[in-house]
Amino acid sequence: MSGAAILELASVSKRFEGLVANSEVSFSVAEGEILGLIGPNGAGKSTLFSLIAGALVPTAGTIRFAGADITALPAPERCRQGIGRTFQVPRSFDSMSVLENVMVGSFVRSSSSSAARAKAAAVLEFVGLAPRAASFAGALTPPEKRRLEVARALATEPKLLLLDEVLAGLTPAEARAGVDLVRAIRARGITVVMVEHVMEIVMPLVDRAVVLDIGRVLAVGSPAEVVRNEAVIAAYLGERHRAA
Repeated sequence: MSGAAILELASVSKRFEGLVANSEVSFSVAEGEILGLIGPNGAGKSTLFSLIAGALVPTAGTIRFAGADITALPAPERCRQGIGRTFQVPRSFDSMSVLENVMVGSFVRSSSSSAARAKAAAVLEFVGLAPRAASFAGALTPPEKRRLEVARALATEPKLLLLDEVLAGLTPAEARAGVDLVRAIRARGITVVMVEHVMEIVMPLVDRAVVLDIGRVLAVGSPAEVVRNEAVIAAYLGERHRAA
């Protein structure tokens, strides 16, 4: 990690009428870092992802990316500036081929179909989906659809990649392969912020973790620091973790 912040959130809040989904969330992400965003259901993790990606606009606060204020930028412009994301529920164009799905992401940088096709083919090779390139996206298994989401996001050539539960529902072998993929993505110089619930998987993988609870930042630190934090144990990990 270079230490320079690629993403900075300052007192970011989001309200939906009477509901406060995020409240004064502040943290930064260093270039080249893998940061885990964890917390119980309803903690505001997915809302925060949407705020960073530009699908939602904060009620208050500031979001900076690569030194520039992007708080008011729409999602397409953020994508062009280098923020890619996946979704908790995979979204694919099921009647299109796997290759064509990834080409959709490629067109963010490519001006021709041939260039977009070549980029998509290279990304599919990288994520291990090259043998499925000609298949309809609707024919993929759930783990393959998650990889397709990652591939389409990578095809936009992001500097920052937001991964929303890409390791959820996988077998142990699939999860290990997923961890290897995340590390390979970081090795390409891409910063990663990931939401995950399986602590046994995410904590050995991330450099730091941000814990949200009821929309607020409960703790920020290394995995070792976070899992020993009394407030995190009480709000999220539970007494069984303390005993372990």
